[in-house]
Amino acid sequence: MAAITPEELDVLIQQTYKVENEFNELKASYAHLQDTVEKVVEFLPNAIWILNSDATVFLQNSYARELWELLKLLEYRDEDYEITFNERSYLVKSASYKDKIMLSATDITEQKRKENLATMGQMAAHLSHEIRNPIGAISLMSSTLIKRVKPENIPIVEEIQKSVHRIDRIIKATLMFSKGVQAQKDEIMWSTLKESIDMSIGYYGYSKNIAFIFPEDDFSMYADKDLLEMLFANFITNAIDAIEEDEEEEGLVEITHENDGTYHIFKIYDSGIAIDNEKELFEAFKSTKLKGNGLGLVLSRQIAEAHEGSVHLCTTERKKCFEVKIKM
Repeated sequence: MAAITPEELDVLIQQTYKVENEFNELKASYAHLQDTVEKVVEFLPNAIWILNSDATVFLQNSYARELWELLKLLEYRDEDYEITFNERSYLVKSASYKDKIMLSATDITEQKRKENLATMGQMAAHLSHEIRNPIGAISLMSSTLIKRVKPENIPIVEEIQKSVHRIDRIIKATLMFSKGVQAQKDEIMWSTLKESIDMSIGYYGYSKNIAFIFPEDDFSMYADKDLLEMLFANFITNAIDAIEEDEEEEGLVEITHENDGTYHIFKIYDSGIAIDNEKELFEAFKSTKLKGNGLGLVLSRQIAEAHEGSVHLCTTERKKCFEVKIKM
């Protein structure tokens, strides 16, 4: 075998260095590509898992790590499918490439909630339109009937009128929710609004001895009277229902008022039962009480927002308090 000359050895060494450099460059490029892929996967808004053929995890993002228990429920399918996990809804997609399987889970809970609300709103609006005509006829006939019945039967007709009034409130709330709240503002006085609220209370039936304390001082507001009447009526009727469900035979509903130069600030207290689930308070069609369609507080907040204000549950020493702000 011929000996390698010094020149040939030098060329071989140079080639070795070149191959080593190319390998290092390729290794660095692969590491950069892997880092880029990991960053892209991490950036995605859904949970991503890339699995080996033995179902072990090859790559995943932090969102997927949080949902590691969900991974146990997923399976490879040709078509997309939905799955419910921990009261959340997820859209699952899957794909395969060589010996890897990729699974993604996208949280669609809010999307489904909005779709369900839209469907329920459309159905409720349709039913409200259908109910409105017969309710109007019953209201008209009861007004005529109360003038003709015997005195001992008047309370029966009054109960019919109260029930009709309650249904009418539900219809108005449902139609307003489906159409959206639009405020037609004008200057109004609290005393005028209070008269309408008192009338609404008179139409709302309750069996316990309930004291109502409202602001005595009169003041002007630039607002939509009909909308504010609905807002306060919602809170007051909710308070009455909470008191009716309470063990005590007496109750209190109190509204206080102040202004800070920018907002009229009302605080509404009641002595009724405490709120069971605060998270669902402002969720449409979810009621925390026995009566109601779950739209009262949702609409009240929308009405306040239409007046550039807000509604929220406030913390006080009393059992329950809501704060309502209306822009001055």
